[in-house]
Amino acid sequence: MALNINEIAPDFTQDSTQGPIHFHDWAAGAWVVLFSHPKDFTPVCTTELGAVARFSQRFAERGVKVLGLSVDPLDDHARWAADIAETQGAAPDFPILADADAKVAKLYDMLPATISGDPARRTPADNQTVRNVFIIDPQMRIRLVLIYPMAVGRNFDEILRAIDALQLSDSRKVATPADWRPGDDVIIQNSVSDEEAGKMFPKGFVAKKPYLRMTPQP
Repeated sequence: MALNINEIAPDFTQDSTQGPIHFHDWAAGAWVVLFSHPKDFTPVCTTELGAVARFSQRFAERGVKVLGLSVDPLDDHARWAADIAETQGAAPDFPILADADAKVAKLYDMLPATISGDPARRTPADNQTVRNVFIIDPQMRIRLVLIYPMAVGRNFDEILRAIDALQLSDSRKVATPADWRPGDDVIIQNSVSDEEAGKMFPKGFVAKKPYLRMTPQP
């Protein structure tokens, strides 16, 4: 069954490049980005892991822990990390799950539960559905799910933008409009009355429609 937004992210224990990960304990009240890969030594994923390594400080500034996953064993991950460092200028400094038994991929509905056998015999095409991004909040609720095809590299600026929007909306009773960037005007949530909005947003607001009230980002 597919995982839905606001459901609790399933817990698991799995080996990783930084030792066993007991997921809910490891998350420890932080925001989490869990992003998955169908196979080690694949070209698009190599660039993605390098990009996340270069973005490490930007994730940390937002209180976000990053967790990778690939359906291959630990020794392959170690050799792949060297390739990533050589070709992308940065080695992964975050754990990458060694999901060789596909336990986590199945748990998160990225592969059918019936998949079995030696992962070395499976090709990237066999595992092509393992291309997900899950953004998970400190209460372990899934807040966003993105699924990418194998030929399209992920945009981690967009993932950071989505995290900024989620964190802002959680803290200030606002929503973000299309193409919002930090610093742009935001939308006052409809659960907030005009009277409450006047007190909560001292810079005022513009009601383009009764249901569409814009205010400077608080």
